[in-house]
Amino acid sequence: MRTILIPTAMALAVAVAVAGCAAPADPAAAPSDAPDATDGATLTSCGLDLTVTAPPERAVTLEQGATELLLALGLGDRMAGTAYLTDAVAPAYAEAYAAVPVLADQYPTAEQLRETAPDFVYSMRASAFAADGVGARAELTDLGVPAYLSANDCEDHALVADEVGFEQIFAEVTDLATLFGVEDRGAELVADQRAVLDEVAAAAPDAGGLDVAWIYSTINGAPIVAGSAGLPQTLTELAGASNAFDDLDAQWAETSWDAIAQRDPDVLVLADLSRGLAGDSAADKTAQLRADAVTAQLSAVRDDRLVAIPATEMDPSVRSIDALATLSGALVGFAGVDR
Repeated sequence: MRTILIPTAMALAVAVAVAGCAAPADPAAAPSDAPDATDGATLTSCGLDLTVTAPPERAVTLEQGATELLLALGLGDRMAGTAYLTDAVAPAYAEAYAAVPVLADQYPTAEQLRETAPDFVYSMRASAFAADGVGARAELTDLGVPAYLSANDCEDHALVADEVGFEQIFAEVTDLATLFGVEDRGAELVADQRAVLDEVAAAAPDAGGLDVAWIYSTINGAPIVAGSAGLPQTLTELAGASNAFDDLDAQWAETSWDAIAQRDPDVLVLADLSRGLAGDSAADKTAQLRADAVTAQLSAVRDDRLVAIPATEMDPSVRSIDALATLSGALVGFAGVDR
């Protein structure tokens, strides 16, 4: 099988209910706390020491996950630019997002970035800081622009934790809240998401021990499924189920429909992408599964145990909690039907 690294979408009030969507306290209406010029913070991001001498006021986010995290903290009024949407912005952030200038469809160039005069740059993807992106973080630091990179995708892979989990997401929320001087909002966001984790943990015994296969896409007809090295593995375990492809040591890997048929998982999770390519949406995937003579006989298809989850939520981000809540609710419902 061929291991495939998929960019970003799998490659982003937060009053979250188990079946609800992560949402900022009031991202559009509530301006962020007035920066205090005397406030500053220093921390380490993927091995690089970062210092802000005052809370940033002209931040630029380089892809969707970073953008939505700042919006979840109610920091839209401190953003000078954003870029690289891979999926639809969560409805909770849409109004605040619309007020932020979009610098490029994908990563901006170094020139496009510097034209915005940023005082902070943030990405969840190391590829944003490549030579054909905005340039290395060390270069930006030398120019006096701190550049934060998610610990889930450091330039040095040795710095990336083996297990992808919510503690890393919460640590990143706390880092950004600290740098922007909105620690209270960060604490509230983390507390809300921990409450969802507690609800899911309580519901996990009712999930029936079902096994789940995650299908991201069907590029060239071959399904790409979640292995054991990514967030879907964590979400599956937390929800009280097992990953039918946990023997694949990869975040996502190409397999075959025959392999899926042999394992015949109880549940199929279908990535819902909004980029508009044929077969990308969960509805397209569902139609294809039901139309094919082989896949139509899968237990999950035959018994209508299909779960659509936005692809952005399958990457570690502020929206990952929504994927967990959706999966947990679906599994408990399926298991209840089975009893």
